[in-house]
Amino acid sequence: MGRVIRAQRKGAGSVFVANTKHRKGKPGLRAVDYAERHGYIKGVIRDVIHDPGRGAPLAVVHFRDPYRYKIKKELFVAAEGMHTGQFIYCGKKSQITIGNVMPIGNMPEGTIVCNLEEKTGDRGKLARASGNYATVIAHNPDTHKTRVKLPSGCKKVIPSANRAMIGLVAGGGRIDKPILKAGRAYHKYKVKRNCWPKVRGVAMNPVEHPHGGGNHQHIGKASTVWRGASAGKKIGLIAARRTGRIRGGKVVNKDDK
Repeated sequence: MGRVIRAQRKGAGSVFVANTKHRKGKPGLRAVDYAERHGYIKGVIRDVIHDPGRGAPLAVVHFRDPYRYKIKKELFVAAEGMHTGQFIYCGKKSQITIGNVMPIGNMPEGTIVCNLEEKTGDRGKLARASGNYATVIAHNPDTHKTRVKLPSGCKKVIPSANRAMIGLVAGGGRIDKPILKAGRAYHKYKVKRNCWPKVRGVAMNPVEHPHGGGNHQHIGKASTVWRGASAGKKIGLIAARRTGRIRGGKVVNKDDK
């Protein structure tokens, strides 16, 4: 019987948990309320801050509480072009301006959005990494659904009541700069989580990895494994529908454009 492999040890946590000590908090859209459902509410950007372990900056936005005498401070993932002192408007009746938040059903087709809700009222789950954006493709007013194109390129149909921020996430172009040296990769992952450096499976002994061992570094068997494989075997291409190079151009349907 082999040793417990790295992929299994990651599930236990311990040294594999994220480094959250200096993080600024969970950014998200405002919790949906009467003001957002029926009209709009105005907020002001007080600060744009760095969040350790995140490529995108965060915006600290102050809203007046509609029900009590107090200021509500929200953390948003900043859209490109946001600045301190800018007013942003959240709600159904807000304008199409960068940084504003509104339901995607009220946006024209072709709008570039970020911080998009996957389920209505979940405060933003999709297109939140630096430089990312989703595009509103088409609306279906009968079913109250909207089709959006996600950063991966896949298209998804979501409820039109889901909110999103207009614009794309700030901090784009981060991956254009080459890392060049190991020290930079070390510091990059030090603030994220313990996932670097990664020892290749073929460089291990047979006891530590299904690809280990042999007189040359080679896998020695097909690297695809079935979906129901036990955790210690589940390594390589898991339940791959196809393998190999992608050959030929991608065919795009005319109605998807």
